[in-house]
Amino acid sequence: MLNSPIDEIKNKLDILDVIREYVTLEKAGSNYRALCPFHSEKSPSFFVSPSRQIWRCFGGCNDGGDMFKFIMRIEGVEFADALRILAKKAGVKLQKQDPEKESKKKRLSDICDLSALFFEKQLQNSLKGKKVREYLQKRGFKDSSIKLWRIGYAPMAKDSLSRFLIGEGYTSKELFEAGVSVGKGNSCFDRFRGRLMFPISNISGQVVGFGGRVVFENDERAKYMNSPSTPLYDKSTILYGMDKAKVGIRRDKFAVMVEGYTDVILSHQEGYANTVSSSGTALTSFQLQILRRYTEDLFTAFDMDFAGGSATKKGVDLARKAGFDVKVVIMPEKMDPADLILSDPKKWEDKIKNASSVMEFYFENALSLYDKNDPKGKRKIAEQLFPEIKMIENSIERSHYVSKLADILGVSEESVLEEMSRVKTEKQVSEKEPQSKIKSKRSMLEERAASICIKNRAVLSEMKEEDISLLGEFAPLISNLYTGVSEEKLSDKEKSALDYLSVIPDQTDSEDVVKELESCVKEIKKMNIKNKLIEIEEKIKQLDETQTEEEDRLIKEAQNYSKKLQNI
Repeated sequence: MLNSPIDEIKNKLDILDVIREYVTLEKAGSNYRALCPFHSEKSPSFFVSPSRQIWRCFGGCNDGGDMFKFIMRIEGVEFADALRILAKKAGVKLQKQDPEKESKKKRLSDICDLSALFFEKQLQNSLKGKKVREYLQKRGFKDSSIKLWRIGYAPMAKDSLSRFLIGEGYTSKELFEAGVSVGKGNSCFDRFRGRLMFPISNISGQVVGFGGRVVFENDERAKYMNSPSTPLYDKSTILYGMDKAKVGIRRDKFAVMVEGYTDVILSHQEGYANTVSSSGTALTSFQLQILRRYTEDLFTAFDMDFAGGSATKKGVDLARKAGFDVKVVIMPEKMDPADLILSDPKKWEDKIKNASSVMEFYFENALSLYDKNDPKGKRKIAEQLFPEIKMIENSIERSHYVSKLADILGVSEESVLEEMSRVKTEKQVSEKEPQSKIKSKRSMLEERAASICIKNRAVLSEMKEEDISLLGEFAPLISNLYTGVSEEKLSDKEKSALDYLSVIPDQTDSEDVVKELESCVKEIKKMNIKNKLIEIEEKIKQLDETQTEEEDRLIKEAQNYSKKLQNI
């Protein structure tokens, strides 16, 4: 007999099957290996042992554990939530918890799931829902797709969902935090009213937010409304449909990126189960990081407005920088994938099969705008293509496009290379992955001190405000935690820093953390003083013979700093 739900889950699930949902594994002797999903790397350092049912990263993370630890890391959740995720996969029923002991995220997740169920019932059973179903049928939705994607309808009544959820034991504050209601205090009104509802799920299939679309022609409100950012939902980290597409992406070895919910659903309905959407945002590094666990081949099928600075172009450039091989599915004018599928699914299939590489698309786009036989046109074509060619990291591929451009313009490759060398090399992608570099001793000390503060919150009471200011880029985060600011109120940048610091491997026993923190702070102070002494020395060297008073002042200042250095 199994002793606990944990034992039962481990007995029913294989760690390989759990991890395969997130990472592409390949056989390596008796184990399996992959590129680590927790840090950027080119050579696989992430290993899974089927016999021991554990995973381990021997690279930058130096972390490891069982399937529960993996889910906690990959989903960014606490143990209780990881237990719930794995129990669902294993078909293990957990005992109902005391509401007061349930995690906040669990309760918000339940609110989202109940809301999705409420919207589904309204679509199937209400009079307005019948009209909405007729609309969906005209748009090509099958009943099986409506059920699979949990499509629903939010009634026009101002508080029908809110009253239902409060009746289920949830507070108005929790409804606000889940993003399904608006208002103040106990005044609670539905955020979504009179809209076709698309539940948005995370990669594990849990509903975390919603997209609502107006349906009826006389409705003059904004066409789409999405959930706000909540503790569960951040649109920059979610790919719509990823929970259902991850198997298809791994099978087909490429992902198709479209714009809307309807595009995703109808693509899946026609057999393209490798389709996802960035949910109306430009592609972000977080979304690409998720996608890269499954493939490095990305097909884009949306409005390819490659004018400088467009959100689409920035997203595509970011994908190229992240190492993706990007291809462009060129759509007919004024048509999206859903329109094309509705008119003729075969045309959608042909468009995907004939997708162009992104560089080929850039070339075609430039040549369609300017005359390659006109000197001014040649210059404009080159100016548009130089930044794109320079972005190619592989020198052989880059040389190929240099040669192609030279042939098209009727000039020498030397001329192309000479002019291209003058193009500014500053980063063209506003949102980019952190570049790997050798860290300075100071940055390592700042990072270690901040990590100790994050993992051992009690030591914050040992810190002084002047010491916190020494922690460089981590100072604002530590200062906020020091003054009692809740994690929910941290900025996105501070939350990212918090996540980063939380996964840095521990190097010290718990009883030594205060001593190590003091040591890090002392070393930073010493480095500050030594830098000041170097600055003073340089200033003294630049004085002429007549500036004796200034020389005396600088010498005294140096002496004071030397005393401080000795006293640390």
